[in-house]
Parts: sequence; structure tokens; C-alpha cells
Amino acid sequence: MEFVSHIGLGIDFTARDLQDQCKAKGHPWEISKSFDHSAVIGDWMEISKLGKDPVNFSLLKNKETVQNGNSMDMIFNFNQLICHISQYFTLMQGDIIFTGTPAGVGPVKSGDLLEGFIGAQRMFWTEIK
Repeated sequence: MEFVSHIGLGIDFTARDLQDQCKAKGHPWEISKSFDHSAVIGDWMEISKLGKDPVNFSLLKNKETVQNGNSMDMIFNFNQLICHISQYFTLMQGDIIFTGTPAGVGPVKSGDLLEGFIGAQRMFWTEIK
């Protein structure tokens, strides 16, 4: 963690229809995760501001909480993830690692407002077009 300066919050969307089609054909389904505007990345918070407590994060959809998570719920902690990933990829300053998704994944539609929080601090908001 000595090489990590900030933490953030984001969403990587999945086009489930494309994913299902690709899976049914036995094809790779990276196209279902890599379409235009398929990820939202919010603001950054200095690691030093988090203290030693677990990181709480949440997602609101149209002002209602649909996801709540805590870094203690992660299967692998941040150190373990960084160590494992760095065995296969060269990690450089500015690289971003998405770590996973808490329960509550669901569909979004045009006009939905999504807001992501670390603790009480809003890290991003986006309206689905």
C-alpha cells in the first residue's frame, strides 16, 4: 500500500444482452464490458484520509440505496490484489484497479441518476443517457 496514494469509486457496466449472446456461442465477452461510456470513474480520495477503518461505499439509484459494501467484505484485501495483479501486469503510476461489485447489481435505464459514495462523501454522479 506504500505505492497507493488515492482511492476512488467507479462503475464498470455490462451489456448483459451482448454478454449472453457471446457466452451462448462460446465467444469471449469482453465486448460486453468495453463499449463506449461503459465505465464511470469518480473523484479521488487520499488514502491518508481513510485512516485504518474499513472503507464503506454505496451506490444510490434515483436517491435510493441499491448497493452497500465494505472493504472488509472483499475476498482479497487491497494488498493481496496488488501483489497478485503485479505478478502478471506492470503497474504504473495512474493505473486503476477495479476490485469487484457488492450485492445489488441491477438494470439501469435512460434517465436514471446514479451516485457513488465512500462513507458520506459523494465520489461520482452520472445520469444514464
